[in-house]
Amino acid sequence: MTMPGCSILCAGLALTLAVGAPSALAAQTATDRPDSAGPARVATAQALPPLDGRRLKATLVEVRYGPGESSPAHSHPCPVIGYVVRGTLRNQVSGQPVRVYHAGETFYEPPNGMHAVSANASGTDSVTFLAYFTCDREGPLSGPAPGAPR
Repeated sequence: MTMPGCSILCAGLALTLAVGAPSALAAQTATDRPDSAGPARVATAQALPPLDGRRLKATLVEVRYGPGESSPAHSHPCPVIGYVVRGTLRNQVSGQPVRVYHAGETFYEPPNGMHAVSANASGTDSVTFLAYFTCDREGPLSGPAPGAPR
């Protein structure tokens, strides 16, 4: 990921997952889950699209935007689950409305979705979020949005 204001927290974490995730993409938040009590909570649960289970790789990237910073439009070849650690993030993917996420909230980005907006929603405070990529092939984690100048 080559965006201004980004730093890699952890890359190339190997992860073994069960194969055969359902094709339907359904998310659950902590409030949907009865097992969220106690010191741990399920922040989100997301069904993934079919992936090649023999080559799965999970990568966790920490992204930081200073006040008013953003990234240019881009896409990711793999599904991404995001978690806002601190601050407020404006986000828009694949023609969905622009959404604002606050610390403790999660979001999902489908593979190859056009990420039109990824920006700090504050002009005075920084935002930090984690982007968890689950990929079944090697390659860049992000690239120009379809139709964007290269």
